[in-house]
Amino acid sequence: MPQPRVLYWFRTDLRLHDSPALKAALDLKPEVLYPIWCWDSHYVYRARVGNNRWQFLIDCMNDVSGSITKLNAESKLFVLREPAVTLLPKLFKAWKITHLVFEKDTDAYAKERDKQVIESAEKAGVKVIVGPQSRTLWDSDEVMKANGGKPTMSITQLQAAGAKVGAIARPVGTPTSLPSPGDVGLDIDQERPADKPDINGKYRDSDEKTYSSGIAGPQRDYSVPTLDELGMKPATTPHRGGETLILARLEKILADEDYTATFEKPKTSPAAFEPQSTFLTSPFLHFGALSARYFYHRVEDIVEKRRKEKKAVSTPPTSLTGQLLFRDMYFVAQAALGYSFGQTYGNSHCRFIPWHLPSKVDVSTGLVTGEYEVDDKGKEKEFQRWREGKTGFPWIDAIMRQLKQEGWIHHLARHAVACFLTRGGCYISWERGAEVFEEWLVDHEAACNIGNWQWLSCTAFYAMFYRCYSPVAFGKKWDDNGAFVRKYVPELKGLPKKYIYEPHKAPIQDQKKAGVVIRGDGSEEMSDDGLPVYPKPMFDFNVQREICMQGMKTAYRVGLHGNDPKVLDGSWKELFADDGAGPTEGKEGGPGGMASFEDADEADGSHEAPAKAKSTSKRNVPKVSPEAARKGHKREHSQGTLDGALGKKAKS
Repeated sequence: MPQPRVLYWFRTDLRLHDSPALKAALDLKPEVLYPIWCWDSHYVYRARVGNNRWQFLIDCMNDVSGSITKLNAESKLFVLREPAVTLLPKLFKAWKITHLVFEKDTDAYAKERDKQVIESAEKAGVKVIVGPQSRTLWDSDEVMKANGGKPTMSITQLQAAGAKVGAIARPVGTPTSLPSPGDVGLDIDQERPADKPDINGKYRDSDEKTYSSGIAGPQRDYSVPTLDELGMKPATTPHRGGETLILARLEKILADEDYTATFEKPKTSPAAFEPQSTFLTSPFLHFGALSARYFYHRVEDIVEKRRKEKKAVSTPPTSLTGQLLFRDMYFVAQAALGYSFGQTYGNSHCRFIPWHLPSKVDVSTGLVTGEYEVDDKGKEKEFQRWREGKTGFPWIDAIMRQLKQEGWIHHLARHAVACFLTRGGCYISWERGAEVFEEWLVDHEAACNIGNWQWLSCTAFYAMFYRCYSPVAFGKKWDDNGAFVRKYVPELKGLPKKYIYEPHKAPIQDQKKAGVVIRGDGSEEMSDDGLPVYPKPMFDFNVQREICMQGMKTAYRVGLHGNDPKVLDGSWKELFADDGAGPTEGKEGGPGGMASFEDADEADGSHEAPAKAKSTSKRNVPKVSPEAARKGHKREHSQGTLDGALGKKAKS
């Protein structure tokens, strides 16, 4: 009987240690093993990915490729420049593949992609082996089922459901050898994906050309693409990726048993830098360069040893293992809710708040379009100032500038800026903030990013909206001298300590002595006499906080969630006073918090819905009401949704 010819498809598992899917591939005793990566246009063009995260991914891909070559000089990570849904059916035939193996992924997009891939493999007579999900502690789908088919909304729920699924599996061993690949030559046509719309165009210095040199790349060697090929500006993050790097770093950290066993996340400083105060494992966990199970058991073994020795240990949720539990909680919530988890509209577990700058909605699919409604030009300006770190609140601005430059900020820093943008300052939709984090974070994990923004905006997971972070006092608590601010807002570095968090209170003579001018709205960078200009606060925080508090009280009293018929058809406005916080004026609104139906997509029914609209119910997004359809307006051609993102594109 001929030996299997195996295609091993790497995705969010860029490592060799604790890879049960890779073990399943090797257990087949294959004649040949092709370790591949399919260069997916969804992430190149449609998902928000900045240059820093691209660099981190490229690091991880190059690292695992090098590790593969160390085990077999004839092998590497073969990067094929075409999306999996169109490429793999051709590979099955060209390389005479008998088995396709990959690790399970419960992300909403990945589920749809993998379903199509499995169907095409079955048609080709290729056996598919989906390895256990080791990106998380437990299989998210299994925990969801154990939780009654519902999302886990607390650590307690996760732990109870996880206990029903079973103990967290111990990591599997790292392979010591790998089979050679077969002939890697290809005589197939490349189906180049559509490059519009290109959400990431803003990061490109030149044209994106990762697909322009064919499936095997410019050197015909299946190399990992570069930032230059992506047309991206050079990365500015100091954080580099790769399994080799994180395993070596982890050994050094875990060698300090006292630090590891007594770690408590809330006691770590958001103002620490060079080095930061936490492990910074999150980006490695996201790309699979570090196994969550491996990390968990290494820490838990140390904790258990100290328990037996009657030494101090920390416990979940603040401990290291507790942080991994939080991560699983969000993954299960995403697995249960699908695409609706990432938005308010149609989300059964997300509280409806009439935020400013609400997402535009395609009512035919139940999905947000990726654009938002500017219901208030002043709020749009506040959002842009927040995004660029020019709010006039140095603590907030320092955090946002660190995020943009380095692609990572401490979790308490994330708390501060998220609260400020939503319920504790601007009263702007959490979805706007989540999109910025999606662009800039090197550790962006869709489930965790969405879950944390819902938590901090008090729309899900957490309800104590009256607990608010001060943009002045919170920074002083952690860094009274303002070293963090001086690092990331260098125009303020010369200010005396008493003014570092409130520079607008500094007398003119103190400003000039410090070499800065405090004035304006952030649009001016230099004064006429050559001094850097830092803006005044964009609002009175105490006044704005009270406005937000009253708005949250009203929204909680009204008590709507994202799947309520009144949220879907726009009649939610009837329940809010005209002078309420957010776009509440008038009695008729649009879907999901929009001020009107003016920009709602596909609402008039005059256009044919996308092919995938029929599967909306599988995403747990209720259909829009007839009333909403009658109020609708013409679809804007430029607005896209995730629908059709997986479909076949014509050859170019």
